[in-house]
Amino acid sequence: MKRLLPFLFLISCQLTSTKLPEFTLKATDTFHFNNFVDCNMAEAWIGDTLRIFPGKYGEDPVWGEAHDLKFASGKNADEVFASPASAYIAPSMPLNAAKGTPGLHGAVWFETVYQDTKDQTGKTLYAVYHNENYPETLPYDSATNEGYIDHKWPLGLTERITPAAVCRIGIMKSTNGGWSWENKGLFLEDKQPRMILKPHNTSKTFAGGVGDPSAVAVGDHLYLFYGEYGYPDAYDSLSYDAKQEWGGQCISIAKIALTDLDHPQGKAKRWDGKGFHAPWDGTGKPIASLQIPIEKGGGAASSPKGGFHWGPSVSWNEYLECWVMLMGRVEGQSWVGDKLYISFNPHKDLGKDDHSQQWSTPQLLLQKPGHVLWYPSLQPLNTPEDIAAKRTSMRLGKKARLFFKYSDLGKYMSEYIIEFKK
Repeated sequence: MKRLLPFLFLISCQLTSTKLPEFTLKATDTFHFNNFVDCNMAEAWIGDTLRIFPGKYGEDPVWGEAHDLKFASGKNADEVFASPASAYIAPSMPLNAAKGTPGLHGAVWFETVYQDTKDQTGKTLYAVYHNENYPETLPYDSATNEGYIDHKWPLGLTERITPAAVCRIGIMKSTNGGWSWENKGLFLEDKQPRMILKPHNTSKTFAGGVGDPSAVAVGDHLYLFYGEYGYPDAYDSLSYDAKQEWGGQCISIAKIALTDLDHPQGKAKRWDGKGFHAPWDGTGKPIASLQIPIEKGGGAASSPKGGFHWGPSVSWNEYLECWVMLMGRVEGQSWVGDKLYISFNPHKDLGKDDHSQQWSTPQLLLQKPGHVLWYPSLQPLNTPEDIAAKRTSMRLGKKARLFFKYSDLGKYMSEYIIEFKK
């Protein structure tokens, strides 16, 4: 641990006549986490044990096949986050399916773990995963319209001449507390017609798709917040419009009944501007208040200049009695951005009316000039209160630890404690 000089960062503002929560961000001991974290932290309490599921698993022709999706356990958040690499256990995972056959394709990262409340043992878990593919791992199948066509395909994130990935979101299930997982199918996806190709896609991010999700359960539904990176209509290089692309991108929301998690494909509905009516593979509408206006630097995801929020991490704050969302901001090619933002939503029932859309305009949470910041999340502390309440990144209290990744340094770490004030 490295001791930092303490400092306070206080923000409060008003949205129309409603006062937003205030918060202070205080520097604390630097907490270094294992370097194989490349996503939001997925975690759950199994009895009196907090278990986390970081890492990547599966085939990837660009970055290499990975078997780093593992779990660690501890009696509190600090203990489990401090676990050495040797303490992590690799669960049994489904094998990648052969090309042209149903099953798991590409690589996955667990982003959220929903714990089935009907199982009193706490061992039934549903992991919401981010999935990445390429034309090589998921070639286009005209019979199913699944997969991608390697024609005018944009370049990806590496320094080499490699293809951009496409992200999708799926569900896996464990009935033994995370020791083994079964792939249940896709939650959301965007298909080939909505991929943004050359000559317009020069961002070195994604060719399109949906990803970087965060999910919370309310009532009998799971609500999914995710990044939308595709074109909001069928892409055509002759009629392409950057403003139209911007209008369909940023952080969006979909929902699925908890009873459909065992067979999710085709069951989810996206928000379409009036309600949860758009199909799981259709075109929805992003949360308007989270979009960056064009006149304030907003732009299309395929643009090398960036200009959009991404990577939501959503939690219910029991002290504030409201939802809190953290997010990153892309301001240039290859996911460059040195700022993190925070937004609030006072409506607990996300399924009522347009409550799921009632997020405050994002406020600057933290800036690190010269660095690239990814995957912000709030995590519980090792206080008696947080341990007794079995808090996780999806349910927190007055204080929480801020984690994020210095992408340029390859380090996922915590340097600050956030404290909220009503």
